[in-house]
Amino acid sequence: MIKAILVMLLLGAACGCILGFASKVFYVEPDTRAEDLLAMLPGYNCGGCGYPGCSGMAAALAEGSGDIASCKPSKPDVKEKIKQYLVEHPAKA
Repeated sequence: MIKAILVMLLLGAACGCILGFASKVFYVEPDTRAEDLLAMLPGYNCGGCGYPGCSGMAAALAEGSGDIASCKPSKPDVKEKIKQYLVEHPAKA
């Protein structure tokens, strides 16, 4: 019985080390552009842009298929801020 416990303990430790190593090697940086853009949009969720609310518009802008000019409630200074953000953080191919 002690032998079985030791084997399971060693097997668990080995799996833990492998998973810890893999999490460092295969780490993928999360894409926060959609969340950042959503925070900049007015948040009315009016659908006037043709997307299902501001989250849809933010996702389209983040992937490069949306146009901030279609967001009617946004003020011109906010639109410029979003355009500048999109220039600084382009969509990944």
